[in-house]
Amino acid sequence: MSAEKTCGTLRGVGVGPGDPELLTVKAVRLIHEADVVAYYSARHGRSIARSIAAAHISGDQIEERLVYPVTTEETDHPGGYEAAIVDFYDASAARLAEHLAAGRDVVVLCAGDPMFYGSYMYLHERLAHRFSAEVVPGVTSVSAASAVLGRPLVERDEILTVLPATLPADELTRRLTDTDAAAVLKLGRTFGQVHAALSDAGRLDEAWYVERATMDNARVMPMGDVDPNEVPYFSLVLVPSPTGNRAPADRPARTFDDPRVTSAGEVVVVGIGPAGPRWLTPEAGQALREAEHLVGYGPYVDRVPHRPGQHRHTSGNQEELERARFALELALDGAAVAVVSSGDPGVFAMASAVFEVATSEDRFAAVPVRVLPGLTAAQAAASRIGAPLGHDFAVLSLSDRLKPWAVIERRLHAAADADLVLALYNPASTHRRWQITATRDVLLRHRDPDTPVVVARDVGRPGETINTGTLGTLDTDMVDMRCLVIVGSSRTRLSKRADGSTVVWTPRDYPE
Repeated sequence: MSAEKTCGTLRGVGVGPGDPELLTVKAVRLIHEADVVAYYSARHGRSIARSIAAAHISGDQIEERLVYPVTTEETDHPGGYEAAIVDFYDASAARLAEHLAAGRDVVVLCAGDPMFYGSYMYLHERLAHRFSAEVVPGVTSVSAASAVLGRPLVERDEILTVLPATLPADELTRRLTDTDAAAVLKLGRTFGQVHAALSDAGRLDEAWYVERATMDNARVMPMGDVDPNEVPYFSLVLVPSPTGNRAPADRPARTFDDPRVTSAGEVVVVGIGPAGPRWLTPEAGQALREAEHLVGYGPYVDRVPHRPGQHRHTSGNQEELERARFALELALDGAAVAVVSSGDPGVFAMASAVFEVATSEDRFAAVPVRVLPGLTAAQAAASRIGAPLGHDFAVLSLSDRLKPWAVIERRLHAAADADLVLALYNPASTHRRWQITATRDVLLRHRDPDTPVVVARDVGRPGETINTGTLGTLDTDMVDMRCLVIVGSSRTRLSKRADGSTVVWTPRDYPE
């Protein structure tokens, strides 16, 4: 509905983070011209927004102090905190509507920016459809903190995530793990939770605490140095750009002959899980962010977000030893290197290849090698269908590229005779088709044809399929390298649930 000409105009004016000199020219002009200046305050009556703009408020203007009925204390409102706040915003909007209807222009002062976690927005949504309304942006606390810290928020194509500290701890951890840079606002009593989330995400050493940015009493320090008993609401945590997270003076120069180091660099073999970042551990995520070089099979490296200044080196699927040697040579020259491995690097993956080269060539003897675990395909596939690995199980690769088929067949007989659940990796490929059929035939010598079988394809990725059946009816044509096959033991059960879903599970007990 269009506003009547006789009505005043509502303006939400951002006054910035604290330094009065950061007020915009437009904000100063509108504050001077307003008939009514409104601002929020707690019960003690003080308003940070008003204190920032105080020099521009004349004595003959009407001031409307909007006093919160509750902040951190308990409320006796019958509807609880949320209902008390809704009633407060309704009443505040009604007070300002009287001024606007009388033709008075109203400025609502808002610390930072009115539309960035600002309380002005609740008045805007109640009044903007009835009166002319304008929003004047202000410098946000996040921008101010980055400026005070002297470190860039983000560079190039990095991603910045802004989080309220009031999120559940596990959600904070997940978001902090998935992003390049982050700002966590509204600390106060949530400080302990945020500290724990940063630690769990492997980002604590990157995090900075900024309190009252740009004000005279501002404080800046590493997150790990903060006394949790001295954290006000107007503080935040900044995890700056990983590229510029440390100022140049803080970056240690690393040279090959530096006596403080025993080796020029390091190789970290990182398991990225079977799919995307949801199944990436915080420790693995941190290693990928900190690496100067990523080395790996092309499709696996492509799953890692690009970092400015980070070098990526990809190669084919059957070049494990060459990749390992290249990574070790980079580390020998002083680089921090992450070897990217799908799933878990210690399960039919790159960790063995790296150690094979590192222990067989004397020149790599002093290069540190670490392995960071990842969620492996057997665990991921099992979780999608129930609990088929709920008892003893064996993990076998059907690839005969690095071991003869006779060895694979002997192990299949042994595992089947021992009545173990089997998780079969590398079950088939374009040029290796007969092995999966031969495996089925071997297992049928030991297992009932009705033994449950799960064929999981592209688990955790677009196009994921989970097919269940029996060993006797297994269609081997549907199996390829993107599949993991689970064959049950004599105890494994396939059950139908009330909602029509199918679950496969293996009891934890075993009869004598």
